[in-house]
Formats: sequence, structure tokens, C-alpha cells
Amino acid sequence: MASSSPRRRDILAAMGYDFRVVPADLDESPLDNESPAEHVIRLSRAKASLVARKYPENLVIGADTVVVLGNHILGKPASPEEAVAMLQKLSGEGHNVFTGLSLIISSANIEISGYDVTRVVFNRLGENDIRRYVASGEPLDKAGAYGIQGMGSFLVDHYEGEFDTVIGFPTKLFRKLYEEVESCRNH
Repeated sequence: MASSSPRRRDILAAMGYDFRVVPADLDESPLDNESPAEHVIRLSRAKASLVARKYPENLVIGADTVVVLGNHILGKPASPEEAVAMLQKLSGEGHNVFTGLSLIISSANIEISGYDVTRVVFNRLGENDIRRYVASGEPLDKAGAYGIQGMGSFLVDHYEGEFDTVIGFPTKLFRKLYEEVESCRNH
């Protein structure tokens, strides 16, 4: 898996897969006029491709998640101040979480990608709640500056779609893509 995310690692392990974590480090900035779906697919593919060069015989999984408010992509905050600003913007608002997955086996010329979207609606947040949450450190390594599965669950009023997409590893999409990879391998 081309990701150092402990959340992705936990989900894949809970699904019963044996894997190794080999993080891919690259610039995750959006390109001009790139849609959120194009963005997460491009980055998940780039991460998987980078690791697949080192392990061409192995199935490599790349993933990328972004939070989208209006037309603005919110990645991981660069600082606690940026995390506070993101959470202030998300307060009381609905937004979409896009997660892209790419599965690559270089030696077999197999490369399959897809994405999933979940709609998340935040509660109205008080300034003290936001600052206390940011001070916990939890939001600093997460797209949109929050983790729905952790302390940040209090931020969310409701969501429509897959919970795992918001965490960063949509399991239904993964199973579908994995089946496609297996089908390609067997032909």
C-alpha cells in the first residue's frame, strides 16, 4: 500500500489482506481546472505508480482523499491556524469527501482506478470547540482538518454515502476494483 495512513492500514488489515506499507511522497497540489474526481484519481495513480516501480510484480494500492467545500479542495492543513480556518469554513455546512483508489501491477500492465464520494454535513461549531479539537493534534494530518472516526465525530451532523470513503479507504470500491484486477490477471 502506497500510503502511510494508519486509518487505511487498519481498514485493509480488518478486511483480511496481508500487505506492506511503502509510503509514496509527492506533491499533492491540485492542477489548474482539475475536478476533485480527477484530482484524487491522478494522485492515487501517481502514488501507486511510484511504489509499483520498486515492486513491479506486486499489487500496489494508491489512495487519496480530499474534502471539497463548494468548488474549493481542502487538503491537509499546513498548520494549526490553517486547520482552525478550515473548520470555521466547514462549520454548519455540507461538503463532499472524494477518495480515489488505484490498483496497479506494473509487470502485468494492470492499472485500474476509481473514486467514491460521500456528502458530509457539519454541526455549527463554536470557536472553543474548534480550537480544542485542533489542539488535540488529530486534524493536522487529515484532509479538511478532521477525522470522522475519531474525536472529530462530534463535528458531523450526518453523512450520506460510505463512512469508509470519508476515512480514506472506500471498501466497496476497493472490492470492485480488486475483482477487476483479478479478472485481468486471469485472462
